Amino acid sequence: MLAVALLAGCDRLGQLSAGLLASDARQSGTADQQTVDRVAGAPPAAAEIAVITEAVTFDTRRTNVEAVGTARARASAEVYPAASGEVRKIHFQAGTKVREGTPLVELDARRERLAVSLAEVSVREAEQLLTRYRRIEDTGAVSESQIDEVQARLSAERIALEQAQVALAERTIRAPFDGHLGLRLVDIGARIGTATAVVRIDDRRTLYVDFPAPEQVFAGVDVGMQLEVLPFSGPRTARKAKVEAIDSRIDPASRTFTVRAVIDNADDALRPGMSFRVRFAMAGEPLPKVPEEALVWGDEGPALWVVRAGRAVRVPVRIGERRAGSVLVEAALEPGERVISEGVQKVREGTPVTEMAAGDEAFPPTTAVRRKTSLR
Repeated sequence: MLAVALLAGCDRLGQLSAGLLASDARQSGTADQQTVDRVAGAPPAAAEIAVITEAVTFDTRRTNVEAVGTARARASAEVYPAASGEVRKIHFQAGTKVREGTPLVELDARRERLAVSLAEVSVREAEQLLTRYRRIEDTGAVSESQIDEVQARLSAERIALEQAQVALAERTIRAPFDGHLGLRLVDIGARIGTATAVVRIDDRRTLYVDFPAPEQVFAGVDVGMQLEVLPFSGPRTARKAKVEAIDSRIDPASRTFTVRAVIDNADDALRPGMSFRVRFAMAGEPLPKVPEEALVWGDEGPALWVVRAGRAVRVPVRIGERRAGSVLVEAALEPGERVISEGVQKVREGTPVTEMAAGDEAFPPTTAVRRKTSLR
């Protein structure tokens, strides 16, 4: 009986102690609700965490492409003579700008001039003979067939004259189009043939830049697209260019296709053969855009904490494109959803959160913080 009484007294003493602790906690305000519930025997409630969130927006992913291209003149040619012969005169200097048809080199043309003179004499004789026959045609002194024969002879002599004139013209080498001349490749007195290059001429008022582009961007490159080109030498200033043409096939070895861009070179600062760094961006699919600090990393890669129904939910993502202060991600997100940008280190899957917009006051103290402060 004594033992039973002692046990009952201890149980009563414990209940009184619990009541006193709970009462003191309520009155002093130094214990949080979790302490009261734990002392009273109730299950603890999950504490809400204050976090800063930002809304998910969507932006277009841009693929940046860089390549190295080589410039060529709009028109370029190596000038060869149309006939063989000895160089008698040279009418140009290296680097000279010439107009189409300007004489560049003259070959020995004495025989050709004589041939033209002889052909002119033959034409005059045939014309005079035909004139006499026409004058006496009505008298019956000449037949119709004789007149036809002279007419045919005159036509043949005229053709021979044109041939001689063409041969004489070929003794002078002329500029095929407007452009700038390169180095002189022949000298006076040299005997050259039709396989001997005389000079190179380039029309460089505009330049073409051919560069390889990866197969992955083939569908996004169109004629008229704007590009940016930067020469590796010369004026280190980026220039605007425009796609002029696209090759009709993809190289199966390199998996690239050739794109031709055109550059205005009115200031004549660039030269054919220069290499250029070509840069352009292509718009892709729209992706969710989130703050860079919202990304968290784990064993399974990057992820975001998204607030859904007042609780933190971990959403795995793949990084699509990094920008200044933000990231485009591939993830199952909707426009307007809220991602946690500050306070990600305090949340776990299913943690209840209190949202605050970026730029608000500092976080209000959580239950745990208040309890630690009071214990001090």
